[in-house]
Amino acid sequence: MQSCSEKKPGVHTYMAQWPISTVAWSVRHDRKSRLAVGSFLVDYSNKIELVNFNPETSDFSADNRLIFDHPYTPTNIAFFPSEETLNPDIVATSGDSLRLWEIHDDHTELKSLLNSNKTSEFSSAITSFDWAGFDTRRVATCSVDTTCVIWDIDREILETQLVAHDREVYDISWGGFNVFASVSGDGSVRVFDLRDKERSTIIYENPVQDCPLLRLEWNKADPRFMATVGMDSNKVVVLDIRFPTNPVVVLSKHEGSVNGISWAPLYGRRLCSVADDSWALIWEVVGPGYRSGNGGASGDVEPELCHQSMAEINVVRWSPLELDWIAIAFVNKLQLLKV
Repeated sequence: MQSCSEKKPGVHTYMAQWPISTVAWSVRHDRKSRLAVGSFLVDYSNKIELVNFNPETSDFSADNRLIFDHPYTPTNIAFFPSEETLNPDIVATSGDSLRLWEIHDDHTELKSLLNSNKTSEFSSAITSFDWAGFDTRRVATCSVDTTCVIWDIDREILETQLVAHDREVYDISWGGFNVFASVSGDGSVRVFDLRDKERSTIIYENPVQDCPLLRLEWNKADPRFMATVGMDSNKVVVLDIRFPTNPVVVLSKHEGSVNGISWAPLYGRRLCSVADDSWALIWEVVGPGYRSGNGGASGDVEPELCHQSMAEINVVRWSPLELDWIAIAFVNKLQLLKV
């Protein structure tokens, strides 16, 4: 890590009451420094906490009245993806089902519970979901039962269910209206277009035999690009969907398994990755002079910024509104990095 820039991010730390499983930034412009923090407890009963950060005083605050119980550990969490304050103040969570919670001044209440297994008392775990600002009516979920489901949350109905892979589906990401991608235990990245539900396109397969891909994030600011991570891998593979067989770049400076990736919003040139080596690395992935189709660099790309925490980092989320803030989480600590 000695090759990393001398410039270090500013760091602000919040101590949660529980180990942290997942984190989300608010998207409303009147709540842009608010985060939702999910617990990681072995019990059935877990917690979601709402934390406010004041960038001017560097203080954190939390209202205990807004802490609410969550069945099982939340696998993902996201706020309603719109800046408009006229929209309801809603946060979505996944676990055994997709749940939408409405946030009031002094309490939070369950608004919707969406489950594709209505006929069984057992539900297949939802491993992740994505909720995009260009189509706020739809939430895409993925599950260990090999399916991806598109929910119409306005009507609270299952719009589409696809058998997406041969194995468990671990992550899902919208790339545009009607288009999403997913990764699976079968080691593939597959792209789906809801206008042709019979087909999917495999755009990348893990070169490590029989090794799942666990993380996927489509670059919302520049949808030419997506990034994926394999199980027990120290590498982040960046793909250009127009030339998918050759990764644009393979980022391989981590010394432990990568646990999370997050693209910078708005410009989409930078990516932050976090790993078991306790490092958060910020990369300039796609420079202004980038030309597609000339093959990918591998291994020799150095991170632009580095931050070392005190333990394995599990989660990273780049703020959608405060563009120079990144949230990471490890053990029971939420850290905000000013980059």
